Amino acid sequence: MYEWIKALHVIAVIAWMAGMLYLPRLFVYHCDAEIGSKQSETFKVMERRLLKAIINPAMTVTWLAGLYLVWAGHWYTSGWFHAKFLLVLVMSGVHGLFTRWVREFGADKNTRSQKFYRYINEVPTVLMIGIVILVIVKPF
Repeated sequence: MYEWIKALHVIAVIAWMAGMLYLPRLFVYHCDAEIGSKQSETFKVMERRLLKAIINPAMTVTWLAGLYLVWAGHWYTSGWFHAKFLLVLVMSGVHGLFTRWVREFGADKNTRSQKFYRYINEVPTVLMIGIVILVIVKPF
């Protein structure tokens, strides 16, 4: 069963990261759309659907499968796991920020620039790189 749950975990992580990498890119483009325009309304729908249909369920499955793997594999005593867990907590916090920003865009209350979202777009990438290195290399 462990290997099947691991496969499910990897699939969920891929889906979660795909959404976490794409959503801030939508924010960049949404910044250019005039409030109330057809384009702005389309971005609102895209952002909301991406969050609710892909990112949120993928994060939930990632967490549930991951917690099972930690428990079943007794990884909770490993140093690399503690570092990974911290990075996953940060990624989940970024997810929470993205959720808030989807709501702000939905209410036409975005106050951030394209440049801000371009920089934020790199945060999930950096976290993902750290997480993958910790899981594969297990440096400590």
